[in-house]
Amino acid sequence: MSELLHRTDTAWRQLHGLATATEIQHQPAMWRAMARGLEAQRQRIEAFLGSWLEQPAHRVILTGAGSSAYIGELVADGLEAARPADIRAVPSTTLLTHPQQYLDPARPTLLVSLARSGNSPESLEAVQLVRRTVTAARFLNITCNGAGSLARAGEARPDTLSLLMPEDSCDRGFAMTSSFSTMLLAALLVLDCAPWSVRLQRVAPLAERADAALRAWAPGIAALAAQPLARIVFLGSGPLEALAREAALKVLELTGGRVLAMANTSLGFRHGPKAVLNRDSLVVVFRSSARIAQRYEQDLIDELRREQIAGRVRTVGADTGGPGAPDFSVPPLAQPDAWLAALWLLMPQQLALHRSVELGLTPDDPFPDGTLNRVVTGVTLHSEAAR
Repeated sequence: MSELLHRTDTAWRQLHGLATATEIQHQPAMWRAMARGLEAQRQRIEAFLGSWLEQPAHRVILTGAGSSAYIGELVADGLEAARPADIRAVPSTTLLTHPQQYLDPARPTLLVSLARSGNSPESLEAVQLVRRTVTAARFLNITCNGAGSLARAGEARPDTLSLLMPEDSCDRGFAMTSSFSTMLLAALLVLDCAPWSVRLQRVAPLAERADAALRAWAPGIAALAAQPLARIVFLGSGPLEALAREAALKVLELTGGRVLAMANTSLGFRHGPKAVLNRDSLVVVFRSSARIAQRYEQDLIDELRREQIAGRVRTVGADTGGPGAPDFSVPPLAQPDAWLAALWLLMPQQLALHRSVELGLTPDDPFPDGTLNRVVTGVTLHSEAAR
């Protein structure tokens, strides 16, 4: 029997968590496979994008629903700062309700759809909405499911490029884990402004540190999840705020909503949300690579530990060798926060998985009554034309 995130694979199977545990564990392998796959399609990708991202008159919208929307939020601001095009993240769930705020019929628009299954009704309708609304529209699909409706609908269309992630990244478990991090790194690889060689060189060290972190962090995370945690707060600065949101969602999903989870920034947390803290709460701070952000984060960490309102405070980040080393750390890696987010995500994914088990739930399907489903159903789509 092999060890898998501090339990045997047999134990995970009995706990109905083997799929989720495996999908968390195999993320470094998915990243490597994804990078190889995109490198093989490099000419195709470059031909499709051309100079699109270099045109100030062009708009790029990164979209998705739920976790997929957080990928767009993690990526968008860094790209917007580096590219001439207008780049923004707009969840498909927002695009459908307020299209007039984000779509200009006369402005050429590239819709980047991020989707695990490619069968979400909102993701599919977002493509059709842009196609109906914008005269010069193009579509880039980053998805884990080649058989999904999103990928199939784009086949043989000259205005569409679908990039398929490794087959095993299409998580069989309820929660998005390997699909999230693999699509995140894929979006960065495809859209980043650094030379392709530089982008590709970022993946290998991330995967190496992830392999080590999965081994080193597992016992401590399992022990932390065994504590009576009723509330968990995730804090992240800049793009890592979106990571905090994804971390909170993982806890909510895998614990069936029994653990209250929320997200904020280190500075924003004092402005009201701090009221959520009690002795059964845990605060997790994702440490930024930006020095000014690190100072603000450390001020809050010191404050929380001094006041002892929260039962526990833990940090995740790079160990630079100075005082205040993160509780869950890896050796420093000179990469932007959006890239490092895939690495830091390994901590809350495991925390949510182990906490689910501690609560007596089945992580691969924490909603056996069908209250929530792996792919959202029951959405009625509406249009402006309908009155």
